[in-house]
Amino acid sequence: MEIISGKLIDIFNRNIFPARIWIENGIILKVEETDSPQDQYILPGFIDAHVHIESSLMSPSCFAECAVQQGTVAVVADPHEIANVCGIQGMQFMIESAKSVPFQFYFGAPSCVPATSFETNGAEFHAETIEYLFKNFNLSFLSEMMNFPGVINGDKEVLQKIEIAKLNNKPIDGHAPGLRGEKLNTYIHAGISTDHECTSLAEAEEKIEKGMKILIRQGSAAKNFEALYPLIAKYPDKVMICTDDCHPEQLLEGHITSIINRGLELGLSIFDLLQAACLNPVQHYNMHTGLLRKNDSADFIIASGISPVKIKQTWIAGKCIYSEGITYFKPKKLPPVNNFTAYPLLPEDLLVKVSGLKMKVIHALDGELYTPYSIENAKSEYGFALSNPEADILKIAVINRYRKSSPALGFVKGFNLKIGALATSVAHDSHNIIAVGTNDKLMAKAINEIVKAKGGLAACTHEETLCLPLEVGGLMCQDSASAVANKLAQLNALAKQMGCTLASPFMTLSFLSLLVIPSLKIGDRGLFEVDTFSFTNLFVND
Repeated sequence: MEIISGKLIDIFNRNIFPARIWIENGIILKVEETDSPQDQYILPGFIDAHVHIESSLMSPSCFAECAVQQGTVAVVADPHEIANVCGIQGMQFMIESAKSVPFQFYFGAPSCVPATSFETNGAEFHAETIEYLFKNFNLSFLSEMMNFPGVINGDKEVLQKIEIAKLNNKPIDGHAPGLRGEKLNTYIHAGISTDHECTSLAEAEEKIEKGMKILIRQGSAAKNFEALYPLIAKYPDKVMICTDDCHPEQLLEGHITSIINRGLELGLSIFDLLQAACLNPVQHYNMHTGLLRKNDSADFIIASGISPVKIKQTWIAGKCIYSEGITYFKPKKLPPVNNFTAYPLLPEDLLVKVSGLKMKVIHALDGELYTPYSIENAKSEYGFALSNPEADILKIAVINRYRKSSPALGFVKGFNLKIGALATSVAHDSHNIIAVGTNDKLMAKAINEIVKAKGGLAACTHEETLCLPLEVGGLMCQDSASAVANKLAQLNALAKQMGCTLASPFMTLSFLSLLVIPSLKIGDRGLFEVDTFSFTNLFVND
C-alpha cells in the first residue's frame, strides 16, 4: 500500500486541503483530510483532449515517455494520420506501441479515411470498417468528422458512420472550421459533440450555445489559446484543452502544463483550468482516468508549486512512473509499418508551363491552418514559371507517395526562403510528399532525400543537406523526444539560415495540403479551393 501526502486540489468541491491518499492495487482506497502542513500539491493528471500522436514524429511509446514528464497521464488520440497511410495495419501498430507503456491512450475510430476524395491516400475506411474497429479495437470515440459538407448534405456513407458510433454509445468528434448558422445546426443535429477548430470567441460561443463542447487548441502550428481562453472562465463545463498537433519540442517544453501555466498568467482560476484539462475530458469521453476520488484509478501529479505548476512526480494506476527527472519505463521499439513507393525526381519534372500572366498564390500564415490566397504576377523564363524569392513567391510541389504520377505544382508566399528547399512526407491528411523551394534543382534534391529515406523531413541548400528519417509510415520514428527535437531543431535552424521566418516551417508546410481547411490548398492532384470543394487552375486569365 502507498500513502501520499500533500495539499490535494479537489476539482469537484473546488477546494485545496492537506490530505493523505491511500493507494492499493492501483486504486485510491481513501482520501483523508489532515492537519499536517504540506509542502507539495496533489493534482489530477492532465489530459490532452485531442491529439494526433503522429504529429509528435514519435511512436506512442516514445510520446508517452516524454508526456509523463510534463504531468500528462492520458490522451484522447485520433490515429487519423497513420490510418490514412497504412490503414488498419497502421492502427494496430499504434495500439501495440501504446500497450507497451504505462500510459493511458484513448484511441478513436478515424472517420475520414480518406479525408477527401480529391487526393490519393493509402487506405479506405467505409462504414463497415468503422463497425469492425469498434467491435475489435476497444476504441473510445468516432474521430473528428472532417467531412462537414458530407454531414450537411446528408451523404449516406458519412451518416452511416455517425449512426454506428451512436449505436456503440461513442462520442462523435467534430471538425468544422468557420461553420455557423443553419449549416452548423444541421452538423450538430447529426450527433457531433465537439469542435477544436474555432479561432474566434464569436464562433466558439455560438457552438457552445448550440450544445457543442469546445476544445481550445494550442498546438505547434495552430495556436488559439490566446483568442479563446476567456471561454474557460465563462463556460468552465463546456471546454477542454488540446494540442491537436504537438511537435516534440512542445512536449519537452511542458505540453498541457505550459498551457495551464499560461492560463494562470492570464488570471484564470486553477479550478477552471483543471476542469478543462482533467474533469471535462474524463466525463465527455467516458474515460477511466482517475480524478482523485475514492475508488478512482490512482492517476495524479505531485507538484512542488501551482503558480506556476511545477511537476515533481507523475503517477498512473498507483505507480510512480516519473519523478524529478527520471522516467521509470523505456519505450518499446516495434517492427515499423510503412506504405511508400515514390520514385526519385529530376529537376525538369518540376517545370511549370506558363499559361497566363497572373497566378493564384497560397499564403502560408504562421500559427494558422487557414490559407488565403492572392493573385500575383508570374515570374517566368523560356515559358516556364519560376520561384521569385525577392517577392517571397516560391514553387510548391506535392508528389504522390503511393504510386508514380506527375507532381502537382503551385506557388506559395510566407516562407521567405532566399535559397534552398524543404520537403516532408508529413503532409496532412494523405501524407504525400510536399516540398517548397527557391529553384527546381534544390527542390528535387530535398524530395529525393525523402524518397531515399522512405519518409521523413529534409532541408537542402547547395552546400548542406539534412534529413530526419521517419520509418513508421513516413510519419514517425522510434527515437526519444530529445533526439527527435534536436534533429528537428537542426532542420529548423537550416531553414532559418535559408531566410525562413516561420516558427514551425515543416508543420506549416505539412498543412498546405490539408484540403478540408479553407481557403486554397494543394494536393497530389492539383490546386484545390476548399470553399467550393473543387480543383482550380493555377493561372488566371483576364
